[in-house]
Amino acid sequence: MSNIQTILVKSDDSEVVQAASQALSEVEGFRVIFCENDQCALRRLDEIDVNLILCDLSSSVSEKENALIRSRLAHASCARIIAFERDAMDEGLAMFERTASFMYLIKPFDAEQVRIVVKRALEHTELARRHRILSRELKLSLDDDIFERDPGGSVSGGISQFERMVYASPRMAELVAEAKIAARTNMPVLIQGATGTGKELLARAIHFNSPRMNSPMHSQNCGGLADDALHSELFGHVRGGFPGAIADRLGLFRAADGGTVFLDEVSEISPQFQVALLRFLQEGEVKPLGSDKVLHSDVRIISASNKSLEKLVEQGRFRRDLYYRLRGFLLEIPPLTDRPEDIPVLTQFFVEKYAGVVGRRVLGVTSDVLKQLENYPFPGNVRELETEVQRMVAVAEQGGYIALRHLSEKIRQAPAADKGGEAWFPQGATLKDKVENLEKTILARELSEHHWNQSRVAEKLGLSRVGLANKIKRYGLRRDAGHV
Repeated sequence: MSNIQTILVKSDDSEVVQAASQALSEVEGFRVIFCENDQCALRRLDEIDVNLILCDLSSSVSEKENALIRSRLAHASCARIIAFERDAMDEGLAMFERTASFMYLIKPFDAEQVRIVVKRALEHTELARRHRILSRELKLSLDDDIFERDPGGSVSGGISQFERMVYASPRMAELVAEAKIAARTNMPVLIQGATGTGKELLARAIHFNSPRMNSPMHSQNCGGLADDALHSELFGHVRGGFPGAIADRLGLFRAADGGTVFLDEVSEISPQFQVALLRFLQEGEVKPLGSDKVLHSDVRIISASNKSLEKLVEQGRFRRDLYYRLRGFLLEIPPLTDRPEDIPVLTQFFVEKYAGVVGRRVLGVTSDVLKQLENYPFPGNVRELETEVQRMVAVAEQGGYIALRHLSEKIRQAPAADKGGEAWFPQGATLKDKVENLEKTILARELSEHHWNQSRVAEKLGLSRVGLANKIKRYGLRRDAGHV
């Protein structure tokens, strides 16, 4: 299991919340997110990587809105525990069976009971995950060669995840490492990247890995809004502050006090509004539209843009002082075309996600499909890939593989990429640096190809086990780091 296990507790019962708070501490490696209702729980399941959900029995919500039912379909790898009163035994047991939950708890229960059951559920889930991986690898080794992959693009090995962001490329690994550092601070973060690369997803991952994770996070798209409308959304307004203001509005800065506000398309705000935003960043002052009263709010600003703010500053279209206030940390998300090694792992992630949603059993994706996806430039980036996979899952046969015929026409007919013109050459300033870079690449590829069977890799490369282990340590190679 990973070092940090995320537990989502959905309950409006103070005794349940208290027992979970006492049982699941950060010292033991638990991160606990609390939600009072199913609607909040469903949002969190889509925003962060949840390992286990502990739910109070919900009888007042529809099946579509029930977090426990939806978690089984769309988040199958998430362990489930259900809690209910003794007098709701029949209804509780029926829901327990229907959602294939690991365990049910009868209220009231104590903290030690919660701790033991949660740890056993997570252990069981991890063992089941490892069993699935071993079974799949065994099946693939015996199957036809249409499912074999080039070691450089293998789905197994090197897969990493930062909440709902999945990647295998070194560029994304470096980005996520910096994002995790940023998350531990209170500094503003500026995320830049093309449309569809996952800027808001990264912003939410940063928020939920920060000390502000149990405070609200609100989002606002700044594009296409007049100054008064944007001022009202962020700073709020008082009744009568402008025509049509029939009631007071709190504004996102005050609503998210203690939490995070995500400003998308921040490059689109006017020069006049840039002054107001700069004032807030400097002083934390909130002045609602139409009011003379100045209030204060403590929020962290995470902003995003699909344009280079630095270039806009050079062109005189964006305030330099505001730019430096926003870019406490600058995170650049590369387009999908610059990281094709992420396409197979993202495809598998989306297949598992949408197969559960539509109730289909999809065995996997053929290598021909993955190669064709890698050939396509994806101008819409990860968002376009997700839509394509969602469509393929919907049209695929029950219990079958996704094949070339399931691809949309524009992707199926995409020409093969010409990769013969540029041979890979090791980087480095000196000959020693280039040789070490080459050695590191060879080791990473061989380890990935042989699923980190170090005995086999050492034998193939003519090394001793100790010599291989020393090189792995020297180059900082890790199975989950995505070096290849």
